[in-house]
Amino acid sequence: MTTRPSRQRGITLIEAATVLAIAGVLAGVAAPSFDAARQRHHLQGAAALFETDVHFARASAVALGQPVRLDFQAEAGRACYVLHTGPRGACNCLGEQPVCESSTALRSVRYTPAQPFVLTSNSGSMVFDDVAGTVTPTATVRFTATNGDALHQVVNVMGRVRSCSPTLAGVPRC
Repeated sequence: MTTRPSRQRGITLIEAATVLAIAGVLAGVAAPSFDAARQRHHLQGAAALFETDVHFARASAVALGQPVRLDFQAEAGRACYVLHTGPRGACNCLGEQPVCESSTALRSVRYTPAQPFVLTSNSGSMVFDDVAGTVTPTATVRFTATNGDALHQVVNVMGRVRSCSPTLAGVPRC
């Protein structure tokens, strides 16, 4: 009587180690591009939120029948902007909640050093006129990722926002 060799079931330790090694190499190659994509999506999300807030400020000024101000603040790696009624500097948005004197905060957005990007603006404040619906002064708000990618939001006198980038593909150049 002859015995047949038994059929192997499962995988060997060498086969499992080989598959894990290949998976590790592929993950190592993909990680930098994944991080860049993640930062790009954070930039796009923050820029879209800012654009929405500009439209909200313009509409709020007309609806309330009074000027609405958008103030920018930055300190120690933190940055924020606050939409409010009242004079420039009447609100501080760097804390957990905006604190306003002789003004009403309509909306506030705060960015901490934990964010993968930095917010900067070439203007400290913009005023949305309640009668004409215009904005003065015009401004460029920059969202810059830690990898150097940047997305700019340019606000014109009519309160319209245009996006451009010196680094991102698929976005008009600044």
